Amino acid sequence: MKQIVLDTETTGLEHAQGHRIIEVAALEVSNRRVTDRYLHRYVNPDREIDEGAQQVHGITLEFLQDKPRFEDIADEFIEFVRGAELIIHNAPFDVGFLNAELARLDKGRIQDYCPVITDTLKMAKNMRPGQKNNLDALCRHYGIDNSSRTLHGALLDTELLAEVFLAMTRGQESFIIDLGAEAQQDALAEFNPADLLVLPASAAELGEHEAYLDSLDKTVKGSCVWRSATGSSGEPAAG
Repeated sequence: MKQIVLDTETTGLEHAQGHRIIEVAALEVSNRRVTDRYLHRYVNPDREIDEGAQQVHGITLEFLQDKPRFEDIADEFIEFVRGAELIIHNAPFDVGFLNAELARLDKGRIQDYCPVITDTLKMAKNMRPGQKNNLDALCRHYGIDNSSRTLHGALLDTELLAEVFLAMTRGQESFIIDLGAEAQQDALAEFNPADLLVLPASAAELGEHEAYLDSLDKTVKGSCVWRSATGSSGEPAAG
């Protein structure tokens, strides 16, 4: 499944109060690499922009007067993201606005086109509980240069978020991800489980394991599941 990093800028914080999308950017990631495929559009919202929102992204209504409306870019946007996993920082915000725009056009919900949506803010909170996890904080944490981000902007933010996402998920790629299909088959064919080095547990480690199982027995007031499955010695029970 292709991945699309997505961000929007809006006239305000609440789509339920009639606020609209004024900028949308979507950047493709393929095989854990940012490609040169992206979509970036400014959108005329046909309404005023809240002063607080304008201070964040710096986009004025005057600048947007000659830009297309969302209805003019909706089909292009849908085709670009269709079938992709969307990667969004604080996904409920952007998804709420996208769904409000699509609903106005009777085009369903973004989930109808992109059934998998990954919220990198939620991921970051799980990985770094109790810490700041906005995009700037994550850029600092992962050593990503965000010096050009003086204002929020959808395209720049997707580029930064793509780097943050790849840093957050580093290590998830396969050990043969960079090999071609033929090389992958050769590597798998040459793999022999008997070649793996097996290190037996030391007497001290076995003692610690037994002590842990004893504590589990006390907790369940009987024999814990591990002992039931493996026997009291910790070895797999005979089938």
